Amino acid sequence: MQGRKEYTEKPITYFQLSSHIPTDNFYRRLKERLDLTFLYEHTKELYGSTGNPSIDPVVFFRFMLIGYLENITSDRKLIEHCSMRMDMLYFLGYNIDEPLPWHSTLSRTRQLYPEALFELLFDKVFRLCVAHNMVAGRRLAIDSAPVKANASMETLLEKQPQRPGLKLLPQVEDQNGPVDSIPKLSPRQAASVITAADHQLRRLKKHQQNLKSAPITLGASNEKAQLLSNKTHYSPTDPDARISIKPGKARKLNYNCSLAVDTAEGIISHVQANFADGRDSQSLPDIMRKLQQRLVHNELRLEEILADTGYSNGGNYALLEGWKITGWIPVFGKYKPQIDGFPYDPVADQFTCSAGKPLSFKNFDSQADGGLLKIYRAAYQDCQQCPLKPTCIPNSKCRQITRTAYDPFYRRALERQQSRRGKRMKRLRQQTVEPVLGSLVEYNGLRKINVRGKAGAHKVMLMAAVAFNLKKYMKFTTKSTVSQAIALKVEWSLAPGNTFLSFTMLYFN
Repeated sequence: MQGRKEYTEKPITYFQLSSHIPTDNFYRRLKERLDLTFLYEHTKELYGSTGNPSIDPVVFFRFMLIGYLENITSDRKLIEHCSMRMDMLYFLGYNIDEPLPWHSTLSRTRQLYPEALFELLFDKVFRLCVAHNMVAGRRLAIDSAPVKANASMETLLEKQPQRPGLKLLPQVEDQNGPVDSIPKLSPRQAASVITAADHQLRRLKKHQQNLKSAPITLGASNEKAQLLSNKTHYSPTDPDARISIKPGKARKLNYNCSLAVDTAEGIISHVQANFADGRDSQSLPDIMRKLQQRLVHNELRLEEILADTGYSNGGNYALLEGWKITGWIPVFGKYKPQIDGFPYDPVADQFTCSAGKPLSFKNFDSQADGGLLKIYRAAYQDCQQCPLKPTCIPNSKCRQITRTAYDPFYRRALERQQSRRGKRMKRLRQQTVEPVLGSLVEYNGLRKINVRGKAGAHKVMLMAAVAFNLKKYMKFTTKSTVSQAIALKVEWSLAPGNTFLSFTMLYFN
């Protein structure tokens, strides 16, 4: 006889949510292992003593964790998803018939909490990983990737010439509310406060005229995209977003996500948001300072750094050597260790030309990005009387060579790069940090920054990194528990002798 289930809605008289959640459920185990009560003390000063009670800070961060663990970036969809999952309700501390907070509550709370509070949560999870020997701290790989900002290229406005009395528009606050609820400046209001130097605007106008007069070739990019620059244009929606381009991709308004990943178990040791128009080499000193502080606080010592060519910089090489850290960073392709026809004497610190005349060190100079240069110049009389002058320097009075002041650091970095171990370190970096960046983008809500402002982007990246580390942590502790159970079973069933006991100890190692 065919059965048919008839559903009749009736009020629940007794229902214990915990009895319906399996003991091996991910969110049940996460609730038991992750203690977030420290957040109460750090959020106490953000609230007044009167008024309606706010959302529980622990509940808010549990909502955030679920969102990035489940790759849900919309607060509205997050509330809807949690209401249909009993294990998530149990993790949040809500009964099955208890209404969840309104989605805009999460947006306003995210704006209220400072970046430091999100960093505290990141440090908490990082310490858990350190306590379970998942972080060696000796060798880390660093890389960065652009993440799309919550702004469109179609809304870009041109900056206006600087005039007395005008001020730059301050950086936007973290925004994640509905689009209609976010106040927007009119184009006239925004253009009146965003300014640029007159010479930059004149250069832009001339560049636009040259592009418009040039013939259109097959495969040329969009004309409008070519005429946009961070120096002369800005986004009124999110002034912190910057125009950047990735090879093979279209220009977009992005933020830069910088990561430091431990090579032992792939745990993210540091993450931060940077402006997308900055170079990776410029962000390395700031990353290293913050990373060193976190490692020292956890009694770990950093010995090696792995990075790609984008972090190549003489100042960075000198900084790492000053901290006694080996930098496996390939040298930028334009660097040449030797100058053809001009051998270098490191003892006398001078070059020698093909005529045998010395080019001695004269003075220092600086580059636009702050790099230090050394100027070597031959004597005026030597060049004027030299028969090779017409072919060597036909339009100059004397021969001059400009070299980076960090040449010894570049040479040592090049030697490390060309060694067998340097090639292994390159493969290790690719195997360590690049899959982590891909996982954050595809599975942990970092495909797009759905908030506005650099501070908001930093919060998003921190939560994505926390979710990634928690997945690693829960998987690692589960393996450890299963291994101990198997080892105890072998010892119990086979042990009267010391032979099987020694086998059990070997299994743990």
